[in-house]
Amino acid sequence: MSLLLNIDTAVDKAIISISKDGEILQEAVNNEQKDHGSFLQPAIQSISKKVGIHLNELDAIAVVAGPGSYTGLRVGMATTKGLCYALNKPLITISSLHVLAWQAIQQLSVTQNDIPTLYCPMIDARRMEVFTAIYNEHLTTVLEPCALIVEKNIFANQLLKSKMVFVGNGAAKWQQLCNHENATFFEAETNALYMSELSYAKYLQKTFADIAYTEPMYVKEFYNNSI
Repeated sequence: MSLLLNIDTAVDKAIISISKDGEILQEAVNNEQKDHGSFLQPAIQSISKKVGIHLNELDAIAVVAGPGSYTGLRVGMATTKGLCYALNKPLITISSLHVLAWQAIQQLSVTQNDIPTLYCPMIDARRMEVFTAIYNEHLTTVLEPCALIVEKNIFANQLLKSKMVFVGNGAAKWQQLCNHENATFFEAETNALYMSELSYAKYLQKTFADIAYTEPMYVKEFYNNSI
């Protein structure tokens, strides 16, 4: 059995949850990005009380490490590392792009004439830029996380060979330019379940991060969608 605290402050909506073996026991949501810092500690105390556990009963603490909002990532990472130090618990880091891709993989089944399907999460990085990556149906990396300027032919080669599912709050920019028959656009709200499944898998594999040296994955130097 595993009890994990999951913290996601990477984008507009912050979600924290306590999960048992990958299933959500309790969660709290904050929709005001500027308030993520003040939201976290009271919300953590509240959901732990509702579940009926003390924080020292947790087996590990997981955080979405990025990419995403610069401020949000720092708030989430600082809170998580502080709790890990104080409680002497292992740290698990999860990619925000992995969470989006995993949600699409679990909710969609896109097949046509045996053409492989690729999953492309996109996080808004202001103007016409997005944080993105490409994964296959097993969440194996096809394109490493990067920042891209959205323009008409950015995925022309991939779309000739594969169906592609685009997901995330940055996908709307690409949807305005893309009318390829192999492209599917999937709207996905931030959801605690998919992070909890990924953090549980890492817990079982004992894939823990170094608390002292782990930093947010910014991809580029600064992003804040409130500007």
